[in-house]
Amino acid sequence: MLREAIEEQGIAQVEEAPGAEDADLLLAHDPRYLDRVVHGRLTDREQKAVGLPWSPELVERGRRSVGATLAAAAAAVDDGTGINLGGGTHHAFPDAGRGFCTFNDVAVAVRRLRVDGVIERALVVDLDVHQGDGTNAILGPDPLTTCSGINGGANYPFRRVPGDVEVDLPDGTGDDVYLAALEGLLPRALATGRPDICFYLAGADPHEDDRLGRLALTMHGLEARDVMVRDLMLLQGVPVVVVLAGGYGRRLEDTVAINLATVSAFAREA
Repeated sequence: MLREAIEEQGIAQVEEAPGAEDADLLLAHDPRYLDRVVHGRLTDREQKAVGLPWSPELVERGRRSVGATLAAAAAAVDDGTGINLGGGTHHAFPDAGRGFCTFNDVAVAVRRLRVDGVIERALVVDLDVHQGDGTNAILGPDPLTTCSGINGGANYPFRRVPGDVEVDLPDGTGDDVYLAALEGLLPRALATGRPDICFYLAGADPHEDDRLGRLALTMHGLEARDVMVRDLMLLQGVPVVVVLAGGYGRRLEDTVAINLATVSAFAREA
């Protein structure tokens, strides 16, 4: 539905990205874990942690999610903005998948850009309602990457991996408090050092009608969130890679509308 809406409205050109290669995935994942995923050797416990049963399609989906973020990162470097209509698999750890995430696309992309000599400093702005514990675990020890985000304080994951600059908000938080928190968080994240690129996880799940979000942002509030991130990064001259991350709306149409508004906000600046 989202791709069709983007193409029908002429918002952006949509291209299919190739799947990530093993060499890419190994930049952020343990080779033994990758082998278990690729060859269907995940234990029942590991599959339960992911929340999805193993299948060849699961592997392909994971590769394409990472591949699309790699392609979006390349587009951002060239044009200032790149968008993955999926991605944001921030619960994937180096040696384990969790929370519907098998491979960590943002962590792989940061590592790939750095290995290729394209960037030094990276900023992650994770505004999915769930903390990016896997991303923090992989990139947190890296002094050249700042992991920031706004999380539902009482929401999943219940065992946190601390990021560099984070805010936890209580259930039911609405537009005004959320946007004030974001207005304070972004300058703090940038103060750690001007990044060469920003990865923005634009989750739809802070929406008031999301089944798993537990916050209470309106459509207008989410649009204001996107514009705040976009305008500050544009002002700083920082390329932005947008990944859409989570969204579990009671109505699929709401999640699509939120995602479409995000794509529209950033495509106008591409």
